[in-house]
Amino acid sequence: MSAKVVVNIPGEAAYDVRIGGGVLARLGAHLRALPALEAAERALVVTDGNVGPLYRDQAKASLAEAGFRVSDIAVPAGEDAKSIAVAGEIWEAMAGLGLGRDCAVVALGGGVVGDLAGFVASTYMRGVPVAQVPTTLLAMVDSSVGGKTGVNLAAGKNLVGTFKQPLYVCADTDTLATLDDREWACGCAEIAKAALIDSDEFFFWLADAAGALAARDEAVVAEAIARSVVFKADVVAADKTESKGVRECLNYGHTLGHAVEALAGYGTFSHGAAVAEGMRFSARLGAALVGTPMALVESQDALLDALGLPALSWSAEPAALLDAMKRDKKARHGQVRFVLPRDVGDWELADVDDGTLLEHLGAWARSKER
Repeated sequence: MSAKVVVNIPGEAAYDVRIGGGVLARLGAHLRALPALEAAERALVVTDGNVGPLYRDQAKASLAEAGFRVSDIAVPAGEDAKSIAVAGEIWEAMAGLGLGRDCAVVALGGGVVGDLAGFVASTYMRGVPVAQVPTTLLAMVDSSVGGKTGVNLAAGKNLVGTFKQPLYVCADTDTLATLDDREWACGCAEIAKAALIDSDEFFFWLADAAGALAARDEAVVAEAIARSVVFKADVVAADKTESKGVRECLNYGHTLGHAVEALAGYGTFSHGAAVAEGMRFSARLGAALVGTPMALVESQDALLDALGLPALSWSAEPAALLDAMKRDKKARHGQVRFVLPRDVGDWELADVDDGTLLEHLGAWARSKER
């Protein structure tokens, strides 16, 4: 059984997100059925050194069965692959293969591959179609939907990128079997973020289902992905290019989370663990600044604990954290912006002055000493 979520974004062609076990086998048929690809001859699978050996042959066989001439490129696994240098290697390879504007790029992997392949597709010959085939829970619930692409610079993550909606998203939940607990928790953090920002209904469903999600119950996993995709699609439809402030709600937990990742050293903590810590901090900041109920702070703590995302014991100097936040691309005019929950499904985007933020970062750091 599979589920289908249709993403409708103003000014863009609607696209399907297929969710379920075994949907990768139908990848080629689903792509061939799209009007934009009915006459396409070529497909390029972009994957990485970890995912390629597991799922590349299955993806290529499905595409070939649908009549595509298929090539593939594997990039190194990990965040370092999201670079202009690696993007350049893929552009050169595409040109060497003689790929034209009627080819399709298929991003097979986690968020790094999805961001990189999407960026390459959006810029090669000024844009060719891309399909996303996410193979991590995090990519299925977040980065594969919404059209953000990007590569990193030495100065920071995702500083160069485009908005490029995929033609199709294939979320085969069978690929999640190979994820370790650390990667699983990454996806759970983004699901928790979506639930808190979205609605009481999603949040309390997740609170009840947290144990089953952490235990990877198939039905619960599929429903959590579908609910998260619907949430993400609705937000993106309201603010496609992050120009109206609506899409910034997706940054909940990420302001402190990105600073934690940067100062601890990328890879020290998973992205999900850092975001979960950011959610805990933001809820407490919200209690001081916008009246977030302490019952919500405690309910969120309990949810994150149940999902395998305990509070971190690590801390850093408040001034260093503030500096890292100001270097983030989401800062505006030297002011750090936070998504603060007034309640479940009710949030506010707030500029927080340095003095107030340093005070709360100090309290956060001291809490780690107890």
